[in-house]
Amino acid sequence: MRLAIIVPVLNEEDTVRRNLPAALAVADEVIVSDGGSTDGTVAVARSLGARIVEGAPGRGGQLNQGATASTADVLLFLHADTTLPEGGAERVREAVAAGAPGGAFFLRFDVDRPMQRLGERLINGRTRWLRVPLGDQAQWATRETFDRLGGFRDWPILEDLDFALRLRRLPGFRLIAEPVTTGARRFVEQGAVRTVAINWLIWILFLCGVSPHRLARLYRQIR
Repeated sequence: MRLAIIVPVLNEEDTVRRNLPAALAVADEVIVSDGGSTDGTVAVARSLGARIVEGAPGRGGQLNQGATASTADVLLFLHADTTLPEGGAERVREAVAAGAPGGAFFLRFDVDRPMQRLGERLINGRTRWLRVPLGDQAQWATRETFDRLGGFRDWPILEDLDFALRLRRLPGFRLIAEPVTTGARRFVEQGAVRTVAINWLIWILFLCGVSPHRLARLYRQIR
């Protein structure tokens, strides 16, 4: 069972240099999908041994492009500032072997402060209750499932929420208890409560039918 890790990037030279070796150590294939970086992201990723695909910016499109370039049986979508827990790749393989079509992980931040711990609890509580893990929680799916769902929407925002909503409906959808570790920069800059409140507002509007293109403009205004 071959597992590919697909990493969408745009000017992520430092995080790629820091985090990509861990992905390369556990995956059968690592594909870095670049959206037009102007720094050394591509050169660093290539020097470390990742396969590079390049295209237009936009996380959904970049993830789809990476998936298309892979021939692996299982696709794991990992943000550049996120690392898997020890044994995380094996937990995914075990879940697939047991019949899971896809899933994701719980989350913790790389900064251990009271507000970040609050953010973790809010995110993991939402994940546990609603079963809607987002992109920074390392979503994964079998190739068959990914193709059947049609991949990610090529949207400017919320492609991860949309994918999770479709994925969680499938029998055997799996949440892996061990958390990934992800960057807390946005929570540090904006505050945990504000960040979660903005996210919930955007999600509610989306579920009420507001276009992701309109929501992307709103998100930029209220961040």
